[in-house]
Amino acid sequence: MGITVTHTVVAADRRAEQDGETALLPQVVLNGASYNATPGQRPVMVDRCDTVAKLFALRCRTLGPRTAHREKDMGIWKAYSWQDYWDHAEKIGLGLMALGLERGEVVSILSEDRKEWLYLDMGIQGAGAIASGVYTTDSAQQLAYLVNDSGSRFLVVENDEQLDKFLEIEAEVPHLRWVIILDRDGLHDLRHEKCLFLDQLYDQGAAFKIANPTAFEDAVARSRPDDTALLIYTSGTTGLPKGAMLSHENILATMESGARSLECYATDEQLCFLPLCHILERNVSVYLPMAAGSTVNFAESPETVFDNIQEVSPATFFAVPRVWEKVYSRVLVLAQEATWLGRWAFNRAVAAGAARANYVLAAKPVPSGIALRYRIWDLLVLRNLRRMLGLDRLRRGGTGAAPISPELLRWYWSIGVPLIEGYGMTENAGLTAANRVLSHRPGTVGQAVPGVEIRIAPDGEIQLWGLNNFQGYWNKPEKTAETYTEDGWLRTGDVGQLDDAGFLTITGRIKDIIITAGGKNITPAEIESRLKFSHYISDAVVIGDRRKFLTCLIMIDQENVEKFAQDRKIPFSDFASLCAAEQVVDLIRGEVDAVNRDFARVEQIKDFRLINVLLTAEDDELTATMKLKRGLVEKKHKNLIDQMY
Repeated sequence: MGITVTHTVVAADRRAEQDGETALLPQVVLNGASYNATPGQRPVMVDRCDTVAKLFALRCRTLGPRTAHREKDMGIWKAYSWQDYWDHAEKIGLGLMALGLERGEVVSILSEDRKEWLYLDMGIQGAGAIASGVYTTDSAQQLAYLVNDSGSRFLVVENDEQLDKFLEIEAEVPHLRWVIILDRDGLHDLRHEKCLFLDQLYDQGAAFKIANPTAFEDAVARSRPDDTALLIYTSGTTGLPKGAMLSHENILATMESGARSLECYATDEQLCFLPLCHILERNVSVYLPMAAGSTVNFAESPETVFDNIQEVSPATFFAVPRVWEKVYSRVLVLAQEATWLGRWAFNRAVAAGAARANYVLAAKPVPSGIALRYRIWDLLVLRNLRRMLGLDRLRRGGTGAAPISPELLRWYWSIGVPLIEGYGMTENAGLTAANRVLSHRPGTVGQAVPGVEIRIAPDGEIQLWGLNNFQGYWNKPEKTAETYTEDGWLRTGDVGQLDDAGFLTITGRIKDIIITAGGKNITPAEIESRLKFSHYISDAVVIGDRRKFLTCLIMIDQENVEKFAQDRKIPFSDFASLCAAEQVVDLIRGEVDAVNRDFARVEQIKDFRLINVLLTAEDDELTATMKLKRGLVEKKHKNLIDQMY
């Protein structure tokens, strides 16, 4: 069956002794019971709670006045307590129950990140229903598909812009009974029999509580580990999205695995900005903070993330590779604009940091001379750089959801930012493996987290066993059956390798493997990752299946390439003309040639074309986590591909 690596959750004191770390476990009082992922075992528990709803009630009861969330109001950060969290979630849950919500029903949420998203999440789960997020970038027709597929009778929309999507498809979703609107701006004159505002839902909940004072607590008490808590739709890179069902047990298993592999303090501050529809952000901004009792700050918008990081200066920060690549590019641009003395000092500081990082990442003692040189340059340059970026208090940065270049990871360690890569998928509640600050190998996604087993099948596929493996796809038993092996392991669709120490390397997706006309099997992920390390390239798709050689479609980084053109007085009027400029094409050719030198001839890019349309999350070619959809890109840009052959 291939290689199998097993990690089992152990008692808190034994785990701390083994790892030499006591940061997390005294902060999060877990049940301390050992468990293996074996059939028929009792459910995993966190603080003796066997559902997320019960743990939420416990945290709100014990933490009461402490700050749970912060959000900006008129430019000022305002704090909201755990008691606020409970009060609002309770009113939402009771209000939905008053409107006819039944246990096991799906409620769809169409909103950007904000504290009300979490109130809704826990109010819905507390009432015994299922929360399902919808990306705000989805079209009206995509919304219609999700509402109909999930059977939602309740839809929450953030504002007038999202309400317009419902109004456009109202006739196509006849079973949708209620639409709850979070913001009244621009909608004061709205009169619609299916629509009500959030404050009206709160009033419904308050009135329902008068007649049924313990209804919400009773609903929470009735929650069971095998109840479905979340319905998370996959990004649909191939075919229509599928709704992955995650139970309370699945989520708690990931919470416990995360608590035992990623240290987290009750005093931590973090920033929420990725879509809460995605399992990564749901874990790091809802469930792990619930386990630790830490504070979550909400970014004002995706456009203000870098400003908000500076204001919050978080202790932990998780982001997709595109964000870390953007920060890196910004730093290089600032360095280029500095005086010659500033550029010299920056380069010397990064070089000193890189020398130290080589030892740290190899888990070797840092020679005293290298350590001293780093401390000097850290004091003179790097500390100020981290403060400017808002990363001066960062204990651990995290990246996932897409591959990241090992060179980029090393660069962050060089400037004193411990950035680690992890791996998970929606179908196993988002956490499979993770590097740790004290046990880290760049180029891998780390070791299996406690409670998860990994094996490599004979065809190279990564397969998983654990209590966080999902219940299946909503109303798609045949797809669920395809996702599990005959002996009950979860098929990931990813190809990978395990080394002797159990560190997992992802080499690509099975469906993305390129078989050239000469019969050579090539996984394009590593080549694409190396190309994206260039601060002039934001994404790349390698082409070559059943063809004689490899080519590539490249999306340039607008900000950095525009600066390159402006500095050299290269004329351009828009993004398309920028991509067409001969000097820009030559610039990217140089980047491609540099990457080619590190690969065998059969793996080298022989030609490329630039995608001359500026893509955003609203475009079909990109997923919500800013990954190019390979199949759709190849289809939409077939003419460019044909030119290269």
